[in-house]
Amino acid sequence: MSATGDHIYSSHHRLAIHRRGEVVPREEYLDYMTFRSNKRPLFTEIFGPLIGLREEWIEQGATAEELDFSAFRYRWPEEFCLPVNCGWQGGDPEEILEETEDLLIFRDAMGRRMEMTKKTATLPIPKTYPVATMDDWRRIKHHYEFSAERLAGNWRQTPDGMVIAVGIPGGFDEPRQLMGEEELAVACYEAPELIHDILQTIGKTARRVIEQVSREIKVDQLFTHEDMAGQSGPIVGPGHVEEFIVPYYRPIWDLVRERGARLFKQDSDGDMKPVIPAFLDAGVNLMYPCEPAAGMDIVKLREQYGAQLAFTGGIDKHVLRRSREEIVAELEYKIPPMVRTGGCVLGLDHRVPNGTPLSHYRFYIQKAWEILERVSRE
Repeated sequence: MSATGDHIYSSHHRLAIHRRGEVVPREEYLDYMTFRSNKRPLFTEIFGPLIGLREEWIEQGATAEELDFSAFRYRWPEEFCLPVNCGWQGGDPEEILEETEDLLIFRDAMGRRMEMTKKTATLPIPKTYPVATMDDWRRIKHHYEFSAERLAGNWRQTPDGMVIAVGIPGGFDEPRQLMGEEELAVACYEAPELIHDILQTIGKTARRVIEQVSREIKVDQLFTHEDMAGQSGPIVGPGHVEEFIVPYYRPIWDLVRERGARLFKQDSDGDMKPVIPAFLDAGVNLMYPCEPAAGMDIVKLREQYGAQLAFTGGIDKHVLRRSREEIVAELEYKIPPMVRTGGCVLGLDHRVPNGTPLSHYRFYIQKAWEILERVSRE
């Protein structure tokens, strides 16, 4: 990343955590998450803290190991994302336009005006977008077409024992990055040919990249980022997923699945329940972080979908700011059924929120392991 990029995303980098505990072997993880075996449960911290939490914990006497989370015990797989590019390629260097103590405004490689509130946010928000019409799309389409540069990384050197993953742009998220949510939602009705062309172009490039990679490397996991839902539900419905996203996802998933991939992992906050069946048809078999505040109850979802759908996350992050009794109730509700059925890396459903007492996080880790080990012995 450029020096400008390092500056822009420095707050996100500072929140990186160092997990300690038992790293799960690749094959054990793949068997566990595809319901082929259920030897021992998995438990982790997915993202780490929100901005400001570490400062709170310092005042509460946290050790250096607690601040970087290496003091806490987890059991998780290590993943290696192949350094290939299936999305936007090229563009102008990022340029800082304005910066104050609180706010950062910059122009990104897509030409968008981006704003980030430095004291509370870890990712910038687009304020302008490059695509509103088919002509706009045609002007930038070359950034998504195939070139050998997409395979320029040292992707042939993969670490032993890690889950090998390759990422593709989101079928909702990438058009949203180009158009914005409102324009995208309108275009699904008024300009469907534009959305189809965007996803067909990205899909063709992604398949070509992954076809070359998977000839030489065994890919274990395909993954994508969507973030297409809020607490009231997804921004687009199952019909839109079936029309636009399934034809994009499915050929890519079929390609890597036929070459040995076992997991298709999708990241989306919010209530995804209305579109889960459509995404299952698209090949998705692992969802995270499963946000309870938006109604994503992994216990009920497991009852409904069984071995069709694995999970990562699912434990309510907000309960850590409540009483110890409520923490225990959440863990006793979630952990036993998920340990018994497998196919779930248990963890908080997103970053540890501000206002979480350090003593409560310590208690959460201790109590989670007590329950995990008790249920594993049953």
